[in-house]
Amino acid sequence: MLAHQDDIRIAAIIVAGGRGSRSGAARPKQYLDLAGMPVLARTVAAFTEHPQVGRVLVVVHPDDHDAFRAAVPGHAKLLPPANGGATRQASVRAGLEALADSGVDLVLIHDAARPFVSAALIDDVIQAARIHGAVVPGRVLTESLALADTEGTRGQTLDRDSVRAVQTPQGFRFATILDAHRRAAAEGREDFTDDAAVAAHAGLRVAFCAGESTNVKLTTADDFAQAEARLLASLADIRTGQGFDVHAFEPGDHVVLGGVRIPHDKGLKGHSDADVALHALTDAIFGALADGDIGSHFPPSDPSWKGADSAIFLAEAIARVRARGGMVAHLDLTILGERPKIGPHRDAIRARIAEITGVPIGRIAVKATTTERLGFTGREEGLAALASATIRLPFDMRGN
Repeated sequence: MLAHQDDIRIAAIIVAGGRGSRSGAARPKQYLDLAGMPVLARTVAAFTEHPQVGRVLVVVHPDDHDAFRAAVPGHAKLLPPANGGATRQASVRAGLEALADSGVDLVLIHDAARPFVSAALIDDVIQAARIHGAVVPGRVLTESLALADTEGTRGQTLDRDSVRAVQTPQGFRFATILDAHRRAAAEGREDFTDDAAVAAHAGLRVAFCAGESTNVKLTTADDFAQAEARLLASLADIRTGQGFDVHAFEPGDHVVLGGVRIPHDKGLKGHSDADVALHALTDAIFGALADGDIGSHFPPSDPSWKGADSAIFLAEAIARVRARGGMVAHLDLTILGERPKIGPHRDAIRARIAEITGVPIGRIAVKATTTERLGFTGREEGLAALASATIRLPFDMRGN
C-alpha cells in the first residue's frame, strides 16, 4: 500500500544517456541550445520546479558528466547524476537502482528530449499513478493509420480510436517498476522501448491518462527548428539591463573574477567575495527584470552574506527570470583594470558563468580593458566591471 496521499514521496528520473544521432548535431541533442537554454536544463526545470516532486535524478552517459554540469544549474532537489547503460532500458534500471534505498513511493520516468512537459501533465500522471499504480500518457491520434510492408506498400488500415501515441512521463509505484525492470534484466530482455512495456511484461496493468500535443519529443533537426520558433514566438518581451560594480584592492594573494580564482598580489575588499564581474552581471539581470538591485536582494548589512560566493547572487537572478517563464538570451561583461590580465582566464570565466547560469557559452561574452592609467583603476586602486543582460519574457499587457 502507498502511504497517505499527503506523505507520498515522489521522485523523477530523467533519461539523458542517449547519443541523439538523428538530430544531425555533433553532440547529444539533450545538450543542444534551445532558445538560449540547453534542452536538458529545460526538462530538468519542469520537475525541480514542480511542488509535488521531491527529488530529481538524471541518468547520463558516462562520458557526459562535464556536459551535464555545464548545462544544468544546481538545485536543492537535483541529485548527482547516475551513469546510464547501453540501452534506454538499462539506463532507467540504473536510475531506479540509484534510488532503491531512498524511500521513494512513486517515480516518474521521463525522456530528456521532451522539454515541453507541462506542470498539468505531471499533476495528471501523479494522480493517476496514485490510483492505478502504473500510468502512461497517451495522445489520441487524428491522422489515418496504416501498416506498411517491407517494400513501403500500404497495408491494413488501423482503427485510430484504439491507438495512442505513447509519451512520458510515465508514473509507477516505485517498488513494482523496480521489480519489473530487475525481472526483465534477469530474463535477458533489453529490447523494451518504454517503461510501460516493461511493466506490462511483468504482468502489471498500465492505465492511460491523456497526453498533450505540445509534449513533443525532439528528434530531428526539423523538430529543433520548430521548437525554437515556438519558444521565441512566446517570448516577445525583449529587455536589456545594465550593471556596474567596483571594489577596492586590499592586501591578499588572489582575486575572484567571474567565479574564477586568479592569483594576484592584492585581494578585493567586499562584504561577500567581492567578485565585481558576477555582481555586475547580477545587477544587469535584475535591471532587465525591473526587480531592484543586488543590494536590495542581498544587503551587505546581512551577516549571512559575509564572504559569500557571488555565484549564489547570479543564480538567484537567473532563477527569477525563469520563474517568470523567461530566458537569458545574452550576457556581456567587461572588466576594467590594469592588472591582473584577464586574457589567460577569459575562457575559464565564460565556462564558469555558463555553469552558474545554464546559459550556453556561445551567448556569454567576456572582455577586459585598461583605462590607460587613468582613474582609480589606472592607479591600481581597485577593479570595476560593466555588464549588460538581454532577456526575453512572455509578453504581459499589464507591463509586469
